[in-house]
Parts: sequence; C-alpha cells; structure tokens
Amino acid sequence: MAIIGIRRLTWAVDDVAACVRFFTDFGLTLIEEAADAALFEVADGSQTLILQHGHPRLPANTAQTGKGVYECIWAVDSAEGLARITARLEPDCELTTDAEGVVHFTSPFGQAIGLAVWQPRVVHGAPTPQNTVGRIERLNQPRKWIDRALPKRTHHCVWTFPDVQQALEFYRDKPGFRITDMQKGFGVYMRADGCFEHHNVFLADAHAPMPGFNGTLKFHHANWEVEDIDELMVAKNYLDRRGYKYGDWNWGFGRHRLTSAAFLYVPCPAGGEAEYGADCDCVDDSWKPRIWDGAFGTAIYMTNLPDFMKGEPNWDVKYARPDQLHYHPAAPAALAEAAE
Repeated sequence: MAIIGIRRLTWAVDDVAACVRFFTDFGLTLIEEAADAALFEVADGSQTLILQHGHPRLPANTAQTGKGVYECIWAVDSAEGLARITARLEPDCELTTDAEGVVHFTSPFGQAIGLAVWQPRVVHGAPTPQNTVGRIERLNQPRKWIDRALPKRTHHCVWTFPDVQQALEFYRDKPGFRITDMQKGFGVYMRADGCFEHHNVFLADAHAPMPGFNGTLKFHHANWEVEDIDELMVAKNYLDRRGYKYGDWNWGFGRHRLTSAAFLYVPCPAGGEAEYGADCDCVDDSWKPRIWDGAFGTAIYMTNLPDFMKGEPNWDVKYARPDQLHYHPAAPAALAEAAE
C-alpha cells in the first residue's frame, strides 16, 4: 500500500475573492486567506489551496491550459512508500522536494503532480437509516435535518488528456494506480493502490465531443464526498438561495450508473465544476474492471439530460479480459451522434 488519497488540490484562479466566497458557500472551512491565496480544508484534513495565476507556488513546467486544479498532491502512507514511488519516477521525471516535504514533479505529458507522506483524520459518516417496502430501519424516528452540506473528504479529480492511453500507463506504472472501469469514448477510471474508492482520478478523453473539451490537458472537476443523498439535496437549495446558476450544459443533480454515486455538479469560479458526491461504490483488488458504453455508464438519472443521453440507453457493459485493460475509443459513428 502507498497512495491513500488526495492530500491537497492546488488551483490556479483569476479571482481569489470570488473563489473564497464560493468554496465557503460550498462548505469548505477557510484556514488562511490573503489577497492572492487562500487555504481551505474539509473534515478529514484534506486541503484546497487557491492561488492567483502567476503565484510563485504554482507549478511552472506544465502543459495544462485554462483555470482549475494545476497540481494534485497525493497522500502516501509512509516514507517507505514514498521512496518506492519516487524510485519508479526518477528515470523519467525531475523530482524536487519543498520545505513541507512534498515531492513535486511533472509527468512526461506535462501534468504537475505532488506526493506527500500524510494521514487523514478519521471521519465516520452516520446517515439516517432508510425505510423501504417490507423493511423498516427507522421506527418512530424522523430523518435528521441539516441546513447545508459540509464535505467530509476530497474524493477524486478529473482532467482531460490528449492521449488517455499514455496517461493510463503512467499512472499505472509509476504511482501504482489500478484500472477500475473503462468508458468507451470517454476515458478510464483509476484508483490509488491504498484506496477503496471506485476511483480517485478519471482520465477523460480531451477529444471527446463534450462541452469545454478542446484537445488539451485541462481540468474538468473535483469531487468532495458528503454523507448521503439528503446532504446533496440540501446543498442544492443552499446554493440556489445564494444566487448560484448552473448553465444550460451543467448536469446538475443525478446518479451515475457506472459508479452508483449520487452527484451534484456546480459550476466553479476557480475552474471547471465542483461536485458533491455520495454513496459511491467501494472496491479492492478483487474488483473486475468493466468496459462500458459511454452514455450508458454516465448516469441512471440526471436533472439536465444532455443531448447524447436523450435517446434510449444502449445496455452495453461487459467484464474486461486482461488484454482489454486499456483505453477504448468510441467508434466514429458514436462520436458523430454524441456531437449532434
């Protein structure tokens, strides 16, 4: 075991004050604030660091475009684990270590990545028991009431990659991530070797016909885990009352089919979208990766149905053989249909 999750997301932004307001409303706890920077954390201690474009703490040698997360610092369980990973990285990457002990490097495809020995605080969820037909789990007990969402941990992050297969091979062979599922024409889901989350990173195809995808290495969204679907619903109304708008192409509220996770996507002034997530699948090394039709895997429900999902779903999913553990581009016809 080595990488156990996300320690810190470092964002390059245009307007620090607007981002401070947003992340405070989103439910993160503000720790430090300056004119050109602010630091937040959530219940497990994982952090969100926002920096003004041009800030000296931002990574310099990166191919990334646009706003958003410019460096993900992955948490490593021990100094021994960190040494094993850095030994695999050294032949291909220039490594530097800062005063905090964070190892920084840039991947061969231009993505800035960090590694740090760190342990999260232990957080236990306590969702309200759920009643259903023929099964009473909550008798003479109402559901608990909350007034806003407070994220418990930083769950995963997504970027678009010009070459998904190159990124997959790097994440697999160097930091030691595992493939969990593959979505044809969309990308590949991977989890860190010391994690049980279905995925900690999604490698999205930068050439997919999706809004905002432009063929470059670019941030798409970050996900913070909340307790249950009630917290997602409360979050939606809390942000509505504070004037946040979602736009025509935002997916809004729903549940992914591929990961089982409930979600709420919110456009983020720091770049891309901020996602609340709950009830995601958890897996270990006995999990068998699957190959999904792109649209079919996306969701079983979403508030704002995008064009590529308005037709009847194609129930296309199968377990992958060992020789199929790679990115699966969509057929040209499927891409053309999605772009319409």
